[in-house]
Amino acid sequence: MNPSDLDHLRTAIAVSREASRRGDGPYGATLVDAQGEILLRAGNTQVTERDCTAHAEINLLRAATRRFDAEILADCTLYASGEPCPMCAGAIYWSNVRRVVFALDVARMRALAGPGADELMLSCRDVLARGMHRVEVLGPALEDAAAAVLEAHYLARTRRSGHG
Repeated sequence: MNPSDLDHLRTAIAVSREASRRGDGPYGATLVDAQGEILLRAGNTQVTERDCTAHAEINLLRAATRRFDAEILADCTLYASGEPCPMCAGAIYWSNVRRVVFALDVARMRALAGPGADELMLSCRDVLARGMHRVEVLGPALEDAAAAVLEAHYLARTRRSGHG
């Protein structure tokens, strides 16, 4: 992982903060080309769009595959504030993105979410390793920065529900 990776990961974490402020899950993703330019960014919209599949990575990849050919996507990196779930890992694979960098791993996300956690405890590495083409996976990194967004989100949710 290089300093540019960390900068782009910080952008994904900033997008996760925006998603949380909207009332959605605190997750963000960015797509960066081979020259280091941000092509797209997307946050989780499960609540505001009433769509259980509207994870940040899925939202990003829906837009990316409409705009860019698979050959271009093969040279891109997807940065995610949290480790992509199995659904998102599958979408990453099918989009042809060949590199993923994430902040928080699934185990820490589950721990931060507490008793109401709804995570499939399956690493994106395990999902992506089963494919016919290689997808490089790096992470976790910048865990504390990403964890701060999740902690703030879950604390605010607890206060709103009157349990805190």
